[in-house]
Amino acid sequence: MSARIARWLTVAALATALCGATATARTTTPPAAAAESPTSPAGSSSAAGPSSAADPAASTVTTPSAVAARAAVRSVHAQTSLLANGPATPIPGFLIQSSKQVPDDAAVTKPGFPTNGWLPVAARTTVLAGLLAHGKYPDPYFSTNMKSIDKEQFTVPWWYRSNLDLTDTSKRTYLDFSGILSRADVWVNGNLVADKNQIAGTYTHHDLDITDLVHKGSNAIAFKIYPNNPNRDLTIGWLDWVQTPPDRNMGMVRDILVRRSGPVALRGAHVVTKLTVPSLDRAALTAKVDVRNDSAAPVRTTVHGQVAGVPISKTVDLAAKEKKTVTFDTVELRRPKVWWPAQLGKQPMYSLTLTASVTGQSSVAARSSDVAQSSFGVREVTSTLTSAGGRLYSINGKPLLIRGAGYNAEIFLRWDQQYVQDKLNYVKDLGLNAIRLEGHLEPDEFFEMTDRMGLLVMPGWECCDKWEGQVHSGGESGERWVEADYPIAKASMTGEAERLRDHPSVFTFLIGSDWAPNERIEKNYLDALAAADWQTPVIASASGRKSPQLGSGGMKMNGPYDWIPPNYWYDKAHSDSGGAWGFNSETSGGPGIPTMDTLNRFLTPAELEILWKDPTAAQYHRSSSSTFNNFKLFGNALAGRYGAPKNLDDYVRKSHLAQYENVRAEFESHARNFTDATNPSTGLIYWQLNSGWTSLNWQLFDVYLDQNGAYYGAKKANEPLHIQYSYDDQSVAVINQTPKAANGLKATVKVYNLDGTEKFSQTTKVSVPGGGGKATALTIPAIEGLSTTYLAKLVLTDPAGRELSRNVYWLSTKPDTLDWSKTDWWYTPTTSYADLSGLSDLAPATVRADNLQTVRTGYSVTTTVTLKNTSTGKTPAFFVDTDIVDNAGKPVLPVRWTDNAATLWPGESITLKATYRASDLGTSTPSIRITAWNTPTQTIPAN
Repeated sequence: MSARIARWLTVAALATALCGATATARTTTPPAAAAESPTSPAGSSSAAGPSSAADPAASTVTTPSAVAARAAVRSVHAQTSLLANGPATPIPGFLIQSSKQVPDDAAVTKPGFPTNGWLPVAARTTVLAGLLAHGKYPDPYFSTNMKSIDKEQFTVPWWYRSNLDLTDTSKRTYLDFSGILSRADVWVNGNLVADKNQIAGTYTHHDLDITDLVHKGSNAIAFKIYPNNPNRDLTIGWLDWVQTPPDRNMGMVRDILVRRSGPVALRGAHVVTKLTVPSLDRAALTAKVDVRNDSAAPVRTTVHGQVAGVPISKTVDLAAKEKKTVTFDTVELRRPKVWWPAQLGKQPMYSLTLTASVTGQSSVAARSSDVAQSSFGVREVTSTLTSAGGRLYSINGKPLLIRGAGYNAEIFLRWDQQYVQDKLNYVKDLGLNAIRLEGHLEPDEFFEMTDRMGLLVMPGWECCDKWEGQVHSGGESGERWVEADYPIAKASMTGEAERLRDHPSVFTFLIGSDWAPNERIEKNYLDALAAADWQTPVIASASGRKSPQLGSGGMKMNGPYDWIPPNYWYDKAHSDSGGAWGFNSETSGGPGIPTMDTLNRFLTPAELEILWKDPTAAQYHRSSSSTFNNFKLFGNALAGRYGAPKNLDDYVRKSHLAQYENVRAEFESHARNFTDATNPSTGLIYWQLNSGWTSLNWQLFDVYLDQNGAYYGAKKANEPLHIQYSYDDQSVAVINQTPKAANGLKATVKVYNLDGTEKFSQTTKVSVPGGGGKATALTIPAIEGLSTTYLAKLVLTDPAGRELSRNVYWLSTKPDTLDWSKTDWWYTPTTSYADLSGLSDLAPATVRADNLQTVRTGYSVTTTVTLKNTSTGKTPAFFVDTDIVDNAGKPVLPVRWTDNAATLWPGESITLKATYRASDLGTSTPSIRITAWNTPTQTIPAN
């Protein structure tokens, strides 16, 4: 069992001590008045730094060595009672129990109800996650353990119960929430407040006034949560990239907030921004807020505060139970601090803070009734269709190639902020600028992080279940909509639009995935978005299907989703392919074989044998779909191109080599074609960034945050200034993703036989425009006397001779040949393979590690090493992989290397730097493990 999962699960003894525990929870308070300069979101920190030095649940410790330790800490502190004094306080925990054990619903929230045997869990906990936290089942990540979990227990509702302690009943009290999977009855002190027909849909937002039902002292609150069914309800589900959790994630995945206020409540504070483009010298800010009088008497209220440090105020009269939207006078900023994606600039944030002060009929002095706040960024997002119909996004007037990947939440929806931060750190390390969320729209903290980090987010509804049940043509599991589904869908759109509208990282919304909505559904979505002041482009579908009002989304979903050769990506001749043209909303070369370290953590020895010996065998950890649950295509390609695997180690190293070259070509081809005059590539979403559990498929890194060949292929391709080879025409191009032009560069290309003999060498000067510009340095001509498998080394240097980009390709005089006439939605057949088997015959090389140095700075550790090929012959040390390992030889994760998977010719050296956390190393002394294709593995102390 992994350390992370072990800590997630080993909390039963600690948690049982919590039954009936009472504690005062921290309250949410408004920030101090904003300064005129931009501010960061509350609680922000550097990407690699700590979020709290005092709270062990918020420390810098991370997966795989300590994420679950924080989950355990949170379970220990999962109070089932809340003292609510602040304006907005999350309920920190609940007691859960199956409804089979509760014969009387109303009794659950009446005084004296016995809760013996109920399990205490933290907030944002699904039923199965709660059971796992109490050690009810062995590690579900390992082997087929998840199959043994009894599904029958999740066919009935489960209760979530908590206590609310009030010392002051002069204020009004509300329950504010979304994130129920997928229906619930809400009870307070023996009273049914709302039933499952009212609390329906994961993304619907609810604000229940329970003022008349609560009293001083202890109050009982309970949610009776019904089984989640993604095919029947508008909720969260899983498709073919994981096995579906046995409980289908029934439970709650966002905070339940208790709000307290006076007679006037403030809701939905936000700012509509308008940036002058292209000058970026002015921004118009219009603050808005819903002001609601929940009392039985008329009131006059003054709402005052600041937007971007500028005072604003409005006075409004409200009748009893009346709500009005207050729009403040527009504030104009001159020379605003503009928010940019990470590679293009900085990410300043501004604040909106508001207070409602009420003057009653019998009182002259105004008193504070409620507060509201929001953080926002100033940026402008637009999109157009190219002449070929591809969706092109521009940020602040600058066209941008979207280079992203599909993000996965943890399979049991266990939220850990540091773990998520680590995944987002990897996104930046990979050089990506965007994340796609197909459903599974994460909690608020996720978007606060992406705002701070400058990562663009593309949210949207998910495919293939109830969300598209009304429009799919059959063959999918989502049920057709009934009349009650339409208001739930519209309310879902309202809830998410209001939640996400102020986040500058959210640059679009997809109201359809595989299918576009019909006229009625589309109108409901668009009406909800307009009412919420949504400002960024709305897309009909990720597949290119049209909706009645929006028309084409300008995206394609042509696959592939399984193995294809690297030259596939350069095709622009086939309109049903996934080549580098248009906006490809999801595509990849399929398998994502993890490292040996990870494989040994979740597969048995027998399963490992099957993995490398029988590619036709169904793999539980690859996919739940019969289309993708085996490695037949990948296995044939691996044997056909590299030679049949000799053992498990050989299988894994060949898999990583295949993943590296495939993913690299995928990103490189799209970057090269971004500025094409005809049918350019405008966006690429790699399918997928990561997996929500232990997976063999569709991942650039695994659930333990270890990095496979695909990771380093993507990282190489997405360098800010990058030299690359084109599989279709043998040209060598330089791509510049930085904002400014790069002039006076030198591109050097050398081609070698496998014995190290140099067969071609050319150096040329090149200058490249910024903003995704490209320049062709040269084209490699036909070369006589090449070995069947050969190597090409590309190096880009600046005017001073410093190396900026280094890229090595393994190629063949025998090309991969595709049968385009038999293209299916998930792959194109390969009729003959490139011969790369010569790599297995590379002569041995020696690699020496010099200048090892490890420096600890606070929470962070940096290890630097210079690798040098000290061989006396001509053979390169091929695909040299480096890892930081602890005293037990286990990798220290997460880690970010400046480069990896390098190939070095004799006499060449490369200096690498690894950054990781001291807490993940623990008491161990760091060592560097060096593994290469044709060198023996060595482990060297790094102190």
